[in-house]
Amino acid sequence: MLPTPPTSPKPTCTTQPEDRLGHILAGCIQLVEILGVGAYGVVYKAVDIKTGAPYAVKALNKVGLEPRQRSFQQREIQLHHQVSQHSNVVSMLKILDSPDCTFVVLEFCPEGDLFSKITEEERYLGDDALARSVFLQILDAVEYCHSVGIYHRDLKPENILVKDGGMTVKVADFGLATKELYSSDFGCGSTFYMSPECQQTDPAPYSCYQSAANDIWSLGVILVNLTCGRNPWKRASSEDSTFRAYTKDRNFLKTILPLSDELDAILRRVFEPNAALRVGIHELRDLIVRCPRFTKTSAPAAMPTPPYSPVVAPVDNSYAVPACYPYTQQELDFQAAQTLATRFSHLSTGPEQQVFSPPHTPKVRSPAASQYVQPVPKMCGPQAYNIASSFMPWYNQFMPALNLSKHANFLPPRVF
Repeated sequence: MLPTPPTSPKPTCTTQPEDRLGHILAGCIQLVEILGVGAYGVVYKAVDIKTGAPYAVKALNKVGLEPRQRSFQQREIQLHHQVSQHSNVVSMLKILDSPDCTFVVLEFCPEGDLFSKITEEERYLGDDALARSVFLQILDAVEYCHSVGIYHRDLKPENILVKDGGMTVKVADFGLATKELYSSDFGCGSTFYMSPECQQTDPAPYSCYQSAANDIWSLGVILVNLTCGRNPWKRASSEDSTFRAYTKDRNFLKTILPLSDELDAILRRVFEPNAALRVGIHELRDLIVRCPRFTKTSAPAAMPTPPYSPVVAPVDNSYAVPACYPYTQQELDFQAAQTLATRFSHLSTGPEQQVFSPPHTPKVRSPAASQYVQPVPKMCGPQAYNIASSFMPWYNQFMPALNLSKHANFLPPRVF
């Protein structure tokens, strides 16, 4: 059993990312563009000079790493390589070594990650068949990983890359993956997607949680992302008001999200606080296949428009700030009253895309870059908190939890 990775030191490598541009690896793979830079490595776009085929290349620094830290870096490569033959896992094509870094040649997915497809392109809104297909692909990849004893522990839309116009998805980034059936790495992953048992702040000695059940919980949050364009809560903790409301009333999510009765029943099985009773991945797949619809075809007039969410790397207790409007409150209330009853009326029986539209032209980020760096915060539209408060004051306390935002990994630290 490998211990939790230690705090990563500052690398001392003096090679600048741009210094490697133009370099040719293995006689044919040329680094042509920097896609992302992080503390422990760089992601490049590369091209095969013989065939023109594009690749993503992770250059993982070795300089400044202690032997123990290097072992965790090697673990990521090993576990990813072990499952990369699955059609819904990013393919690992080559591993090339040099004195200062390890080059990992990966399948290139130019369309970016699932997060961007959900939040910027609204790809899955109202398209039941597409959302079902995409989620089943993710399930198949995770089920395969589990079948060979590998647990991802950081499943989220940012770590799922897309191809074919969003119709094909590939699980990526095995930096926090483990082969441990029971894990004692509490707080491992990203808070929005962690199971409640993974978030214990003061665990008892020798306590642990089921790695597979933790992945199932993360899949449930991704399912809500796909179908509603929202998170169910900021974190599955008693400190979170939305999650507390859910634990008191398991029907609560239906009151704040346009979930069908059938999908709500599935989510209650996924978001089972007792990990031992949580639905297994095989049964979850069957439930998704048989689910006739994911969202309501219409929503009650009283349901307020979900707020627009800024794409930022969140910190605890961070909330979106209402944007300044060039309108008076009376004008806003009038416009809101006209739109509240019809905001969700366009939904089919399938899952929603995100219900907001960014005011800027979507910028397709390279998927590889998201494995290392967080993007510059971007506003995805005006906030709707004051609109919501005009109609359902009780709802406001839960609105911040619904925002779909970029988020960083938490302990154990990455070792790139």
